[in-house]
Amino acid sequence: MSDPNDAVSAVWYDGVNALRHQGEVHWDRPAVLQLVESNGELLECPLDDLRFAEVIGNRRIYSRSSIPDFRLRLPRELPEDLARLLPAASVYGKWIDRFGLWRAAAVLAVFSAACAALFMTAPQWLGPMIPWSWEQRLGDAMVGNFGNRLCSTPQSDRALAKLLGEIDPGDRRIRVGIANIGIVNAVTLPGGHILLFNGIIQQAKSPDELAGVLAHEVGHVQERHVMTALLRQFGLSILLSGANTNVGNTAFGVASMSYSRAAERQADADARASLARADISPMGAANFFARMANKTGDDGDDASIASWLASHPSSVEREKEFRSSAVSGKKYHPALTPQEFAALKSACKNDKDVQGFDFF
Repeated sequence: MSDPNDAVSAVWYDGVNALRHQGEVHWDRPAVLQLVESNGELLECPLDDLRFAEVIGNRRIYSRSSIPDFRLRLPRELPEDLARLLPAASVYGKWIDRFGLWRAAAVLAVFSAACAALFMTAPQWLGPMIPWSWEQRLGDAMVGNFGNRLCSTPQSDRALAKLLGEIDPGDRRIRVGIANIGIVNAVTLPGGHILLFNGIIQQAKSPDELAGVLAHEVGHVQERHVMTALLRQFGLSILLSGANTNVGNTAFGVASMSYSRAAERQADADARASLARADISPMGAANFFARMANKTGDDGDDASIASWLASHPSSVEREKEFRSSAVSGKKYHPALTPQEFAALKSACKNDKDVQGFDFF
């Protein structure tokens, strides 16, 4: 038995019954803690079996891994040689106790800021790196979810093909359709799918206006803005889920998907360049934005913008940019003939099999 000076008073419950035991703790034997009652009974506890539980008042509480209900109460202040043998006290957690609360808080703050920065910036560089084949499968699934809600007639299909050929004659990946939705909007889905909503077609006063809208959406395809927006809005889960029916159900969410202001300005710049190459007047787009500004009271204040412009620069700003890109005195050719424009206007009306969207 150890020197009496190498003893500390203790109270314990052996985990077998509810009896309270009181006596002393001795630690002179290697790897073993000896609990000696006043009547001389001895209980040996392997040190590697002990676990720190908590601090209550001026007492340290220890448990045993092998006996869940075992409890040992020792004074909070212990001799240094005994304290070194026992499991270290844990207040906030092992690594927090090791570094200190304020240092741990600083580390967590830096880590959180890094995660936030990564979340905000990762889509910008990760989106363009997504393989086109993955994006195409995702887009095909989304378009499939629209079912028989896409308007199509032989005349409208030819007019759309001609309009796309004027805007972007070299890119065969892009496909354009008309969605039977009355909202003034147009969306670009993954994989080069562009949908013009019937609402924006009816709102257009000339084929040049539609050419400006389509050129803008083509810009999103060319710059790979779609995957960037998807990664930001829906997270990687939508990408990793693959082209299945659940992904298809996101089509309605994509219809309200927004890009960053920088991406919208870039798509507008690409649209002006495409219109210039196609010899189509940008005044159609300028007039469209002017009409939207008048209709919604948009005077350049972002608080009042049409639904499809909700995440875009103000319609006043966009009108100015497209109007200033027009070459004075230049004779442009119309994007479509009046008959072709009329075919787009009447596509949903003349498609007898098309279904409408039920939003409510």
